[in-house]
Amino acid sequence: MRILTRLQAALCAFLVAGASWAQPLPATVTGALKHAGIPRYASAVYVQAVDRERPLLAWNAHAPFSPASTMKLVTTDAALELLGPSFFWTTGAYASGTRDGDVLHGDLIIKGSGDPKLVIENFWLFLRRIRAAGIREIDGDLILDRSAFEPDDYDPSAFDQDPLKTYNTGPDALLLNYEALGLHFVPDPQHGAVQLSTDPPFAHFPLQPPALGSGPCGDWRGQLQPQIDGAGARILGDYPAACGERSWYLHPYQMSDTRYFELLFRNLWRELGGSLTGTVRAGVLPADAQPVAEWESPPLAEVIRDINKFSNNVMAKQLLLTLGNQVLGVPANTERGAAAIKVWLGAKGIDAPELVIENGAGLSRVARISAATMGRLLVDAFHSPAMPELMGSLPLVGNDGTMRHRLQNEPVAGHAHIKTGSLAEVRAIAGYMLAASGKRYAVVFFINHANADAAPAAEDALLECVYEHG
Repeated sequence: MRILTRLQAALCAFLVAGASWAQPLPATVTGALKHAGIPRYASAVYVQAVDRERPLLAWNAHAPFSPASTMKLVTTDAALELLGPSFFWTTGAYASGTRDGDVLHGDLIIKGSGDPKLVIENFWLFLRRIRAAGIREIDGDLILDRSAFEPDDYDPSAFDQDPLKTYNTGPDALLLNYEALGLHFVPDPQHGAVQLSTDPPFAHFPLQPPALGSGPCGDWRGQLQPQIDGAGARILGDYPAACGERSWYLHPYQMSDTRYFELLFRNLWRELGGSLTGTVRAGVLPADAQPVAEWESPPLAEVIRDINKFSNNVMAKQLLLTLGNQVLGVPANTERGAAAIKVWLGAKGIDAPELVIENGAGLSRVARISAATMGRLLVDAFHSPAMPELMGSLPLVGNDGTMRHRLQNEPVAGHAHIKTGSLAEVRAIAGYMLAASGKRYAVVFFINHANADAAPAAEDALLECVYEHG
């Protein structure tokens, strides 16, 4: 076994050292692919030293592949260069009408710009600023201005027919708390019932818990049928007592964005001592409205860490539309965001005729990019002033993010910043490797095949090969 391992390592070293556009994959990689039942034509590899003009290793490198979540590298790199690491989103509060002490006789308008991280904690602080500005009672309506993004007919079931998944939330210029709703179940055997609560809590939002079931916990989610809309949450089915306390975070897709915002606003505003007389509705900022308060998001450099380390699809979708809005100066849609990225790539001399961007997150069946395009982008990004922010946003092999459990006890651990991607029949990795030699490499490996779930061993083999012999 030791002789075989040494032979494979020697072959890896030989093939990497002499690799060119026509060279085959290293033996350790082809062996892992064969063991997984994945033919070589279903893979693409690109490895290039960041200080060289040609790749060290390229296999099937110009073929278009589904990149899964590694597409986020394209979106975040473009954002860092086009918007800058210190870019931030603003959410503004404005008042129209007259004020009498702490009473606003008119409407409060909240205008969004696409903040991907307007989570409940930040929203609560924003509302405190409005209260601190002297408004307690709103004797009018709350108007939500989402005009930074173009309205669309986003279908949350289009990707995988599972609209309740939180990653299927669509872009929203006033995205609040990722528009997610947590259901918290507590079995109460003494009363033969299940206690149900939500996170965030909504006032005047009826909850119908599931029945208390018996038997093992098992696939408890599969036993429930959530029905959540603007009128309340009804959870049909049985919840086994054996499950104990559990939480389930969902996308309440049957509830409108405006209704979600209203429920959370009314609850937090009431907690802060405020009141709202009128309704909550969509609209645009009136020309005569006066600024009341403003909230600034965390900087882009911090936001892309969430996007890349934890593969946050919702935030990536927001970022793509932000590019369209900020670069083109018009209400954004996904096509305009993708156009901004393609123009940016062209200006850098990266020709990518195969590139297809659907939502910027890679959560797509139509998104495509070649390993060569991704590799060239990574090499170019290494020489960008924003390189530290991009590299620092990527999972560190064996340490954190989506790579925290990979290669933990191997020499390569801690020496590679790698973004992962995973969909049905798709596995992908892309990022940077600091080899044992001290050289830095851009590494890309795409696999599109029915057996892709068995591909991590081949991915790990490539990373180890480049680390040891690059």
